Amino acid sequence: MSDAPRPPGRVLRPALAAVTAMVLLGAGFGLYLFAPWKAFTDTTVNEALPAAPAAAPAASAPAPTATAAAAPAQPVDLARGSFRSGEHTTTGTARIVRLPDGTAVLRLEDLDTSEGPDVRVYLSTLPAEQSHLSSLGDGPIELDRLKGNHGNQNYAIPPGTDLAAVHSAVIWCKRFSVGFGAADLTAL
Repeated sequence: MSDAPRPPGRVLRPALAAVTAMVLLGAGFGLYLFAPWKAFTDTTVNEALPAAPAAAPAASAPAPTATAAAAPAQPVDLARGSFRSGEHTTTGTARIVRLPDGTAVLRLEDLDTSEGPDVRVYLSTLPAEQSHLSSLGDGPIELDRLKGNHGNQNYAIPPGTDLAAVHSAVIWCKRFSVGFGAADLTAL
């Protein structure tokens, strides 16, 4: 073997390859984490308020009695509030609606907010003033990912939820733990 020094290009190639790989991995992770394209996209969702399914008369069903509790034939608003902005300008109305079948939904109407990498819809025990910026409070209820940053949309509220303990609806970025906006839900 020769003790002759290696040409400089042979030493730099592995180092350059390692640095290039690290930069590409870092860029890929940054794109995943921040999803910068979401700053330039909008998703509009326009769902109708769920209606009661038409009940088919059963041939063997007993006739209704006067003592049977009748469910309302139309959806009933239980609470309502307007969004206030958090980290992103957010406007619109949040409503908790009891449907004729007894289930409840959170309905967002005329929503206008920003897209984000991991935006979700929550019910919070905190008032909007506190929950729209930095905290969801104790026992927040995650309803779903935000379907769209514009429009009208419905989110099923899990059965058994204590609606009396819910004080606000929150649009929340789970990845960065920040509120886009929140609405106080005032009982009607």
